[in-house]
Amino acid sequence: MEVIISCLATIELLLFAYLAVSGAYILVFALAGRFRKKQSYLSERTNRIAVLIPGYKEDAVIVDVARQALEQDYPADHYRVYVIADSFQDRTLKQLSQLDIELIEVSFEQSTKSKALNKAMERITLPYDMAVILDADNVMKTDFLNRINQAYNNGHSVIQGRRLAKNDNTAFAILDGISEAINNHIFRQGHRAMGLSSGIIGSGMAFEYSLFKTLMKSVQAVGGFDKELEFRLFQQGVSIEYLKDALVFDEKIQQVSDFKNQRRRWLSTNGIYLKKFYRTAWKQLIGQGNLDMADKLFQMVLPPRVLLLGSVFLLSGLIALLQFSEFGESLWVPANAWYALLGAVVLTFGISTPRSYYNWATLKAALAIPKAFVVMFGLLFKLKGANKEFIHTQHHQVNS
Repeated sequence: MEVIISCLATIELLLFAYLAVSGAYILVFALAGRFRKKQSYLSERTNRIAVLIPGYKEDAVIVDVARQALEQDYPADHYRVYVIADSFQDRTLKQLSQLDIELIEVSFEQSTKSKALNKAMERITLPYDMAVILDADNVMKTDFLNRINQAYNNGHSVIQGRRLAKNDNTAFAILDGISEAINNHIFRQGHRAMGLSSGIIGSGMAFEYSLFKTLMKSVQAVGGFDKELEFRLFQQGVSIEYLKDALVFDEKIQQVSDFKNQRRRWLSTNGIYLKKFYRTAWKQLIGQGNLDMADKLFQMVLPPRVLLLGSVFLLSGLIALLQFSEFGESLWVPANAWYALLGAVVLTFGISTPRSYYNWATLKAALAIPKAFVVMFGLLFKLKGANKEFIHTQHHQVNS
């Protein structure tokens, strides 16, 4: 019995240490995000911008997205919209061909976003200063390109805009929108406030065109190409800016099935790039003091936010019960420490969530958090093979 109690106490200590470090990390950046000054850039130079929109079987949304991409308050002769169409229906292709865009049709035995982008840039012959990358469901606010252009002219070669939820029509859509907002505050706003690079998200982002084209040639990712891009950018010492006021509206997942597909892809991606870049990250940290590289590596081992919240909540409750059992005196971590950790995690999410989400709809959506936790926990045991297949998240027509 003593051996069992000792093992349980050791497991508790290790779990607490891991969750406490994770909680402290996001709390620090959440607090920092509150103190970052608003970025205001002014510039008269108008750069040539290629807006690249890769899509796979996105017939439901792509025509409307392409049409709205043409409505920017930016000189029409200085930007061009490119729709990279993979496996679209003939009717959709006909509708796209009638718009003032460039339509690039691609086909692959195994489709990926990185392949589509690389193939498109092989075919584009016009000279561009910048590349803006959107998902097939993304809608830019009309001043998006202007804001990106100004930041670029002030020395930022890679810029991440702020993605906002396009829809809140289901509980999971609301929770996904909140998750995106929390990540924006911690991993983009908070990181820039601390002098580190913003994370990129895979869309709503802009690059110096030649830099992006060169880096993408070495990216062969099935999923999570943005993570590989981050590591390669940091290897070269390139910093990433975050523009809170450069808005892109993104469709949030609506059903449990979409949530499973998306999160399985994300979890698998973290494991892949942790394994691929951990040696390089350590070498660059020790040899060059590359904090961005080391920070990104550390993020790969952090638990997803819903798993962190759920785990701390459940373990705090379990510890509270064990206090009154024969195991209570054998626990190495005081119950109050668990309660403090739970409070810190809740505080982090509270200060990272925009006020617009403080309403009854969010409270009702919160009832789905336990289900999201169970789904995420189950996915930890279903990651095998996820990096070998393209996991597509289906998008739907919603009002922005």
